[in-house]
Amino acid sequence: MTSLDFHKLCPLAYCLVLFVQLCSSPSYSTFASATSTTEAEALLKWKATFQNHTHLQNLTSWAYLPAYTKVAPCFWTGISCNVVGSVSVINLTNFGIQGTLHEFSFLSFPNLQYLDLSYNNLFDVIPAQISSLSKLIYLDLSNNLLNGSIPTSLGDITNITFLYLHHNNLSSTIPKVIGKLKSLATLELSYNQLNGSIPTSLGQLTNLSTLYLYTNNLSGTIPKEIRNLKSLVDLDLSENQLTGSIPTSLGQLTKLTYVHLFTNNLSGTIPKEIGKLKSLVDIDLSRNQLNGSIPISLGVLTKLTSINLFTNNLSGTIPKEIGKLKSLVGLSLFKNQLNGSIPTSLGQLTNLSTLYLYTNNLSGTIPKEIGNLKFLVDLDLSENQLTGSIPTSLGQLTKLTYVYLFTNNLSGTIPKEIGNLKSLVDLDLSQNQLTGSIPTSLCQLTKLTYVRLFTNNLSGTIPKEIGNLKKLAILQLHSNQLIGYLPQNICCSGQLQNLSVSNNHLTGAIPKSLKTCKSLVRVHLERNQFTGNISEDFGVYPNLDFIDMSHNKFYGEISQKWGQCAQLETLLIVGNNLIGSIPPEIVNADKIHRLDLSSNHLVGAIPKEFGRMTSLQKLMLNGNQLSGCIPSEFGLLIDLEYLDLSSNKLIGSIASTLGDFLKLYHLNLSNNQFSRGIPLKLEKLVQLNELDLSHNSLEGSIPPEISKMESLQTLNLSHNNLSGFIPLSFEGMHSLSYVDVSYNELEGPIPNNRAFRQALPEALQGNKGLCGDVEGLQSCTVGPRKDRKWVFGITFSLIVAILLLSAFFTIKFIVERKKKHLERAEKCLHEEISFSVLNFDGKSMYEEIIRATENFDFTYCIGSGGQGSVYRANLSSDNIVAVKKLHQLWDGEKNLETAFLNEIRALTEIRHRNIVKLYGFCSHHQHSFLVYEFVERGSLATILSKDEEAKEVGWRKRVNIVNGVAHALAYMHHNCMPPIVHRDISTKNILLDSKYEASVSDFGTAKFLNPDSTTWTAIVGIYGYVAPELAYTMEVNEKCDVYSFGVVAMETIMGRHPGDFFSSFLSMPSSSTSSSASTLPPHQMSVVDVLDQRILPPTHQEAREVLSFMKIVFSCLNPSPHSRPTMRQVTQLLSTQKLHLSKPIRMITCGELLALDHLTA
Repeated sequence: MTSLDFHKLCPLAYCLVLFVQLCSSPSYSTFASATSTTEAEALLKWKATFQNHTHLQNLTSWAYLPAYTKVAPCFWTGISCNVVGSVSVINLTNFGIQGTLHEFSFLSFPNLQYLDLSYNNLFDVIPAQISSLSKLIYLDLSNNLLNGSIPTSLGDITNITFLYLHHNNLSSTIPKVIGKLKSLATLELSYNQLNGSIPTSLGQLTNLSTLYLYTNNLSGTIPKEIRNLKSLVDLDLSENQLTGSIPTSLGQLTKLTYVHLFTNNLSGTIPKEIGKLKSLVDIDLSRNQLNGSIPISLGVLTKLTSINLFTNNLSGTIPKEIGKLKSLVGLSLFKNQLNGSIPTSLGQLTNLSTLYLYTNNLSGTIPKEIGNLKFLVDLDLSENQLTGSIPTSLGQLTKLTYVYLFTNNLSGTIPKEIGNLKSLVDLDLSQNQLTGSIPTSLCQLTKLTYVRLFTNNLSGTIPKEIGNLKKLAILQLHSNQLIGYLPQNICCSGQLQNLSVSNNHLTGAIPKSLKTCKSLVRVHLERNQFTGNISEDFGVYPNLDFIDMSHNKFYGEISQKWGQCAQLETLLIVGNNLIGSIPPEIVNADKIHRLDLSSNHLVGAIPKEFGRMTSLQKLMLNGNQLSGCIPSEFGLLIDLEYLDLSSNKLIGSIASTLGDFLKLYHLNLSNNQFSRGIPLKLEKLVQLNELDLSHNSLEGSIPPEISKMESLQTLNLSHNNLSGFIPLSFEGMHSLSYVDVSYNELEGPIPNNRAFRQALPEALQGNKGLCGDVEGLQSCTVGPRKDRKWVFGITFSLIVAILLLSAFFTIKFIVERKKKHLERAEKCLHEEISFSVLNFDGKSMYEEIIRATENFDFTYCIGSGGQGSVYRANLSSDNIVAVKKLHQLWDGEKNLETAFLNEIRALTEIRHRNIVKLYGFCSHHQHSFLVYEFVERGSLATILSKDEEAKEVGWRKRVNIVNGVAHALAYMHHNCMPPIVHRDISTKNILLDSKYEASVSDFGTAKFLNPDSTTWTAIVGIYGYVAPELAYTMEVNEKCDVYSFGVVAMETIMGRHPGDFFSSFLSMPSSSTSSSASTLPPHQMSVVDVLDQRILPPTHQEAREVLSFMKIVFSCLNPSPHSRPTMRQVTQLLSTQKLHLSKPIRMITCGELLALDHLTA
């Protein structure tokens, strides 16, 4: 019997005792007779205030009958009286009452000892008059809508033994007067919005056996006075914001059975004194910041059935003493930093059903003793460093349902004994070094639904018996060494949804069962040697949303049938032998957002019907023989982000409508036959990173308007007929890092811009008269003619005089400016910052950085932005650092100086594992720069923009990245004083290390909020990430960062910027249904359609995490800042809440996800 059952039975037994006492108490008779009428009238008056009193069928017996005034209430539903007819029990639990307690006359019930109004719809506050119930022993107001604070008058009901106020909206602090209730045995205040610290007065409740304060906003430490609760059996303080360490005095509460402290901010070690809790059955300390090792004293708690220590910072080895816990059913130690081998003693846990050790640093082999765990259902050892082979003893665990061993260093073959696991549903052995063939015994597991063996060294053929797996929905065998054909019966069951066999050596034609496989959702066939006529071997797939057939030997023409795949979003047929033209009917698949037909032999014009593909985001037709002009209808593709039409035979002028693609970040029209000038309208492409118009016949001058492309990093205009000067406005293009203008008719000086100054000679050659102080060009200073020596003499004399005069004033100006600059820098540094550089001498460090970067040579540049460029510096100490060099600080340019000082101040005042570490800074008249830790993988934006790198970032890694960003922002908003608002959160400012741990960077626009005033400022940040309210107000607060975080989170999951997706998505009323969603297409989309199509759909376990994550993120994108959660709430939800999935993820629409109200832990 659980404690929850027990607390309901105890009060009923207590009422029985009350009844016996009342029967033997004549003193009640006279008084109760006088009050029966008052009690009846009070109940009827209260009932009349119910909003639904006319519809409550359960209370029809509540009627006033004059003939029975003395006993009338005693016969009413939910009412019991004592022996003399006075009301002693009111039990109206789950009656559906909608109303308040304001009209409940507490004074009218002097003998009431039991009051249960739980599971109704009572709202508003708990009246202070409740203290009039002086004889009350049992009070249950749980599962209502009550708000306000807990009345301090409750402290006057000194006889109360059971107090249930959980599952309401109560706020404020827990009143310390609760400590006066010395008879209290059960106190349940969970699932409210209580804040403040846990009052030390609770330590006076020496009879308390159950204390539930979980799922509130409580902060502070766990009070040491808790040691006085010697009768305590159940303790649950989980899902709060508690800090500090777990008190060692907890070990004195020897009756404790359940200890739940999960999802807080507890730190320090797990006290060894916990080993004194001999009655302990369930301990959950997960999702905290605990460190140190797992105490071996846990091994003496032989009654333990569940241990949850996951998602902490625990290190050391898994104690072998855990093997003594013979009653253990669940052991979850995942997401820590545990090392060493898996102890063989775990094989003694013969009752274990769940073993989760994933995402640690465990090494060694999987012990063969694991075969003794006969009741094991779930086994997850993934994401460790395990070596050796998969033990054959695994085949003895016939109850196993889930086996996850992915992302380790396992070798050897897949044991044929795995065919004994008759209950197996999900098998994931991916990302190891397994060899040999796929055992045919695997095909005997008729319940098997998910098979993931990708990224190994498996060889041989795919077993033809795989068609026996009638429930097979996901088969992922990509990135192996498999040969042979696809089995003919691979989709005979008609259940296959996800097939991935890419990056193998498979040959032959596509089997007929696949052509008719209507259940297919995602198909990866790329990088094999498949052959066959592509127009005949594929059918119509009503559920297909992704297919990649690239880099095979398919031939024939593109079939019109692809236009009948109504759910298709991604169609990739790169690098085959396709011929013919692009069929216009393909546009009928109007959900396509990525179409890549590049590197084939396609001919004809680009269909004008493409203008109807308004969902298109990426279009790649390069490397074909397409001809004609760019259709004017292209201007309708306003969501286009990536366009590559290079290496074709396109003619005419470049369509000016391309300037309407405001989301475009990549445009390549090179190697065509375009003529005329560069359209001025391209200036609107402010998001463009790369522009390549090379190898055409473009003429005229380079439009100065190109300099308005503030995000442009790569510009290639080479091999055209462009003439005139390169616009001087190019000097303001701080993001430009690569330029090629070779082989044109350009002349005059090159702009004073980093990209031009550091360009290779080959990028500037072949022009008529470019000049400048760079390698390969002549200087722009031209010598005099001999026949004009007299002019030279006079001119020279004047110039010398002017130069001498200018030099005098220039030197004076520079000295004064330098003096002012140094005074200002010194003042800022002395007044605002106290700092040292890596514990080295600052001057030496400055000189070493100049040496390591060769005076900030472009070769070492790894990124650039509006405020400066970032360089990689290898120091003599073998340390690698990142150096952010700000653009030159001219007098009067306060914005860059402010950004410099902001970043120093912000990063010297905060320390967090997910915030980039600042090692030092330099404020110098030549260079102003900051020295950071070097984060290996670069920005999240860069990784998501590259297909191959994005494929390496699986769902767990992506969720972990977003968790890291959330924790960093929560720290800045809630742990810093004053709070720090970043104001420029984007994927460009999220850096990832070698383990894909996220670090927030670039604090140049950060604001320190004064809690006593409103902060107003100019809008900063990147378009698409800035909170919508900043369009009409300049008030800055933490909710601006929350919105930007939501965009980053969705971009991480979707693999691309969400654009306008969430603005239309979040506009759906919470009550809308599928029938009303027809006018809002985003709500009809499957959730899988929204996820990044470059990686495989999440497993069932991952799906719960990803969907819960999306549900939480949606709230961050609420247009109203007041409706967005705080980052602290976000981190709490991300770590605790999990959706219960009643159906596969592919069947869940975005609208259904948004409409879900409840998350379950």
